[in-house]
Amino acid sequence: MMTRLALVSDSAKTAPLSKASATSKSGLDACPTPRLLVLDGHSMAFRAFYAMPVDKFVTQSGQYTNAVHGFTAMLLTMIRQQKPTHVVVAFDLDTPTFRSLEYTEYKGGRNKTPEEFHGQIDLIIKVMEAMKIPTISVDGFEADDIIATLSTQGEAAGWDVVVVSGDRDAFQLITEKVSVLYPKKGISDIPPMDAAAVEAKYFVSPERYSDLAALVGETADNLPGVPGVGPKTAAKWINLYGGLEGIFENLDAIGGKVGESLRAHVDDVKRNRRLNHLLRDMDLPVAIEDTLLQSPDREAVEELFDSLEFNQLRKRLFDTFGEEETVDAGEAHQIPAHEVLAEASALESWLAATPAKESVAVEVLSHKAGLAQEATAVALVRADSAVVVDLSGADDELECVLAAWLVSDAPKVAHEYKDALKALSLRGLWLTGVVDDTALSGYLIQPDRRSYELAELSQVHLKTGFNTGNSIESGQLDLGLEEDTKFVDAVQRGYVALLLSAHFAPILQERGAAKLLRDMELPLAAVLAQMELTGIDVSQERLATLLADFTAAMNSAQQGAFAAIGHEVNLGSPKQLQEVLFEELGLPKTKKIKTGFTTDAASLKTLLEKTGHEFLAQLMAHREASKLKQMVETLKKSVAEDGRIHTTYAQNVAATGRLSSNNPNLQNIPIRTEEGRRVRDIFVVSEGYECLLAADYSQIEMRIMAHLSGDAGLIQAYAEGEDLHRYVGSHVFEVAPEEVTSAMRSKVKAMSYGLAYGLTSFGLSKQLEISVDEARTLIKDYFDRFGGVRDYLRGVVEQARVDGYTSTIEGRRRYLPDLSSTDRQLRELAERIALNSPIQGSAADIIKHAMLGVSKELTSQGLKSRMLLQVHDELILEVWPGELESVKALVIKQMGAAAELTVPLEVQVGLGASWNDAGH
Repeated sequence: MMTRLALVSDSAKTAPLSKASATSKSGLDACPTPRLLVLDGHSMAFRAFYAMPVDKFVTQSGQYTNAVHGFTAMLLTMIRQQKPTHVVVAFDLDTPTFRSLEYTEYKGGRNKTPEEFHGQIDLIIKVMEAMKIPTISVDGFEADDIIATLSTQGEAAGWDVVVVSGDRDAFQLITEKVSVLYPKKGISDIPPMDAAAVEAKYFVSPERYSDLAALVGETADNLPGVPGVGPKTAAKWINLYGGLEGIFENLDAIGGKVGESLRAHVDDVKRNRRLNHLLRDMDLPVAIEDTLLQSPDREAVEELFDSLEFNQLRKRLFDTFGEEETVDAGEAHQIPAHEVLAEASALESWLAATPAKESVAVEVLSHKAGLAQEATAVALVRADSAVVVDLSGADDELECVLAAWLVSDAPKVAHEYKDALKALSLRGLWLTGVVDDTALSGYLIQPDRRSYELAELSQVHLKTGFNTGNSIESGQLDLGLEEDTKFVDAVQRGYVALLLSAHFAPILQERGAAKLLRDMELPLAAVLAQMELTGIDVSQERLATLLADFTAAMNSAQQGAFAAIGHEVNLGSPKQLQEVLFEELGLPKTKKIKTGFTTDAASLKTLLEKTGHEFLAQLMAHREASKLKQMVETLKKSVAEDGRIHTTYAQNVAATGRLSSNNPNLQNIPIRTEEGRRVRDIFVVSEGYECLLAADYSQIEMRIMAHLSGDAGLIQAYAEGEDLHRYVGSHVFEVAPEEVTSAMRSKVKAMSYGLAYGLTSFGLSKQLEISVDEARTLIKDYFDRFGGVRDYLRGVVEQARVDGYTSTIEGRRRYLPDLSSTDRQLRELAERIALNSPIQGSAADIIKHAMLGVSKELTSQGLKSRMLLQVHDELILEVWPGELESVKALVIKQMGAAAELTVPLEVQVGLGASWNDAGH
């Protein structure tokens, strides 16, 4: 059920919508005659797979989704165009059918299913479940038989039936009540086939199409036809003798070589006819009456589309289904009336009337002013009343009353607390006492969502839609207000945040996330707000030099590439590169894709290693320089008017709990390359400050592994201050620590980190460029020596399978429903996530604790030094003259005390005039 928000304002009152008519649950146009839309699931999924580019549809977790996206998009198009009242999808199974049991060569010789297609049928079925569209599969039978049975049942009931299939066998189902949509190209060109269309193309009526196919054969099903007999000859015989039976009765009357060929292959024709004839009387698990098209399960769609990263398709889906059913007036939410206050006494009275323990939603309106959005008005919303303070017209007394309440302990709720803090601070105001940020609490409940916009959270969790801005979207309530709607929007948003907060509270408690919200994420938002406003100074001179150098390197590599082949070519054009590499130069072919042979970076790197061709070397150098140039250009554009870069941190993007940096992203600067160090060198200490201080953890993820696994060997190594990878190498290779070579140490390091991410022996062999057998032996020897790690990695997945989620040391959960998936790829992906989430998530929690501790100590000690950046496991601070020793000591202490592990947390500190100089 979907509710709507009804607003009661001073200038206009809008009653809740009445219960919608039940004539069409989907909200689509009702049809006078029921119309059943039946889809051949596998057929259309394969069409979608080959119509949509594979490399453009892959999630961050590595799941390919092009078939899922294409299938769903095509289905939505069919629903809009055909306006069905009922929809059902039929799927084949991998088990043998009665046809393959009779003829073992049936459908033989088909190409192997592409690896990228695996798992996508299961995902399509999940999408159908979320859309409340039934799917049918029957062991021993094909989807075609299910479709034929449904069509027959629909026609018998007087319904119109539309079949969507790429299998020509479906043409035999066409009648006055049954039509077939048969795709010609991809999933966009799907014309209807009726009886006239079949006769025009094949010269027989639809009921005789299976006779025609029996004579000429069907390549897709590996059914050979009569040699020398084409569609026109077959159609002539069928029309002359009234079908196959008539042809069999007049075999001797058919002369010539084709007659001889027919008589020699009668048994083949009869077999073809038995196999291509569709069953129409199956006992199906779903009745046609149960295929009624309903409104999708919005929460299920939201959650699934988040994991599939289908943002535009999500909107298209909900737009297709239009308005959803509303509830009775008594159940609708009534947004409280609001008043724009002009006097301090009025605000004091309103605040005094607010119960002490009742949360008030704070919604800040702002506009672009200098470095960030500056607050222009503040809406305060409680369950029964709301007020707005327009800062542009507020006198000092009114603003003082507001300021005092904003920093009080009175419980407050916000959505995007950090943004509100920044906007208020630019106005000289601050905000404390916030007990919930619904963007953060929504994230802690569902860390794998792609968006935590207020409207989306409201639709998913409250089943409530509301207006955003002045635009009235499909299915939303038109408030019809005459007054300035910006205050109306603010009140509405605040009220929705209150409802969400109340809804989230018990869920946070049940999922053990309330403490994380209260003690970590909310305080951290305040720290991040200050860091974002402060930013970091940039050397414009170094930035310009770097941009010029990368541009020169890119141009040099381009000229080198041209010289290697003797002519110019567009190095950014995959098509032209394919021509040069595989036709002109005749290099070994890479992986085959829809547009030819791939020219992606990984494939070209392998090709360069194989051939050593100069063109490839210059091409790869050009790509690297181009990428670096683009990065530096982005940094240059991001320098604000104060000469500093102000990145924005997001707490609710990475499902593991790690912070993300954007506008610009400072986490994608290469760490171990000379180019990366040059980029870091443009970030410098501000005038008046002594230096930058960079502090990071040493091997934090491996220390967490030692703690979580309880492995005695790893714990001993850290306790004794050993070089972990040298220590592990000495045990794995059975040599003294001083005899561990750099190659041995590199192998152990790659394996130690890789195993925590589900690295297989095959993956390790590719990474280290060793044989699979050697990699397998390396892993075995490692686990033999460090059994605690082996037992932990096995146990964490099994425990997650039981619980349905993984958990960090702090109790941050990540739910993994695919651990029980029947699809191997989805299940194995979930298993890899189960392996690394506790480690990555615990590392994220630790650095957050460290940031809170450092920030608190800087304030409590009255220091002028300040925290500027957090990048991965590193903190960058700017040190005020005379405070270096104090800052260094407190940073080491707070970072070291950020978690109580069975092994010590080692902190490394560096100092310098630039970020690069401070690195270590």
